[in-house]
Amino acid sequence: MADPAQALVAHALAIEWHNLSPDAQAAARTFLHDTICVGVAGRNAPDADAVAAMAIRWGGAGHSPILGRPGQTASPAYAAFANGFQIHAQEFDCVHEGAVAHPLATVVAALLSAASVTPCSGEDFLCALVAGVDVVATLGLAAGPLRFFRPATAGVFGSVAALARLGRLDRATAVCAFGHALSFAAGTMQAHVEGKPTLAIQVGAAARSAIEAIDLAQAGIAAPGNAISGPFGYFALFETRFDADAPLALLGHVDHVTQLSWKPYPTGRAAHGAIVALQTMMRDHGVSGENLVEYVYRAPPLIARLVGRRPVAGCAVAYARLCFAYLGAVTLRGGTVALDSFADELRNDRALLALAERFRVEADDNVDSAAFVPAEAIARLANGSIVRIPVVQQFGSPEWPLTREQHCAKARACLAFGGLDHAFDDLLRMLDNFETEPDALQALRAAFG
Repeated sequence: MADPAQALVAHALAIEWHNLSPDAQAAARTFLHDTICVGVAGRNAPDADAVAAMAIRWGGAGHSPILGRPGQTASPAYAAFANGFQIHAQEFDCVHEGAVAHPLATVVAALLSAASVTPCSGEDFLCALVAGVDVVATLGLAAGPLRFFRPATAGVFGSVAALARLGRLDRATAVCAFGHALSFAAGTMQAHVEGKPTLAIQVGAAARSAIEAIDLAQAGIAAPGNAISGPFGYFALFETRFDADAPLALLGHVDHVTQLSWKPYPTGRAAHGAIVALQTMMRDHGVSGENLVEYVYRAPPLIARLVGRRPVAGCAVAYARLCFAYLGAVTLRGGTVALDSFADELRNDRALLALAERFRVEADDNVDSAAFVPAEAIARLANGSIVRIPVVQQFGSPEWPLTREQHCAKARACLAFGGLDHAFDDLLRMLDNFETEPDALQALRAAFG
């Protein structure tokens, strides 16, 4: 049987704008806008300045842009590294829940660099974006329980597919690039367990490696042909179990870009259901810091694994973003979780940390290793009453999408956090018709002034 790379590459290279559904076209524009704005906000994430400085130093001279940093450029590979880091660093980038992956952090980072080397149209940029999402989603849906950090390990292949579509490579060269991507594929969940910023570093490295894999393939350097299903290929090395037949059969029939979820809050996606349920309790049942005794979020095991950690005074920002107990306390105190909810004074606030001890995540018996719902939020109050909120959808998912106004509010907040709020109107206007732009990168640069 042919390696899945053959089918993935063939699908990616065949994507054309006029063949995409209106929903897929709209989702591609929308989530490109979301990703660009999140990447601009990431300019002020912890460690982002150091990462950008190292990217410029490592990569030497170049003219590929780094989001949110007018005048700062790097070589294509290392600009992709910096942009991938910034897009994922605040846990605000979109996610494909079924695949348990963040496709656009790597894909958009890689495409921005490629567009700086060879000018491309907005239409081709968007088609390449869709191709990358389809590949990441297919690899994620084919796999079992999360073992490695899939946004990076699958992300490098999705980015290679996107770059191949953008450059309209021949199939043999693109498959060869998949082989080189296998050599570069990496991403450990240990960074997630410890709450370290190396999660975003791994995303950046995957975007960088995709560019390098394409370059190596175009140079004619041979690489393994069975990169995905070979005995030491992607599936065997990175996934606990896998079955690619059904996901591969969806290619060309399901537009995975329409299955992306926004992150309404700059946190792990696994915490979103619990945050919204708490907000509902506060609004409809008067739950407050004064009357809450205990809040339990009973959810699929994936949720407990990803955000069930306990609060720790002075923990790193990356840890806090993945700690629902901390996020619950922030929500109970201020009504929401925002980009400024992780300041040093908050992460060391004794009263807030004491409040956080009232929150916990409890795993249920769901056997779906990728399930985010159904779940239930249970609050026990000081008067002895119990409030229960079922969670059957997550805010920001395709079933409960952000409205245009909510999407724009998030975009505006991200641009303001990155110091480029003046660009909101021009960027939105341009991206609403991005497929008509003859030069994608020139249009983006003009929108930012």
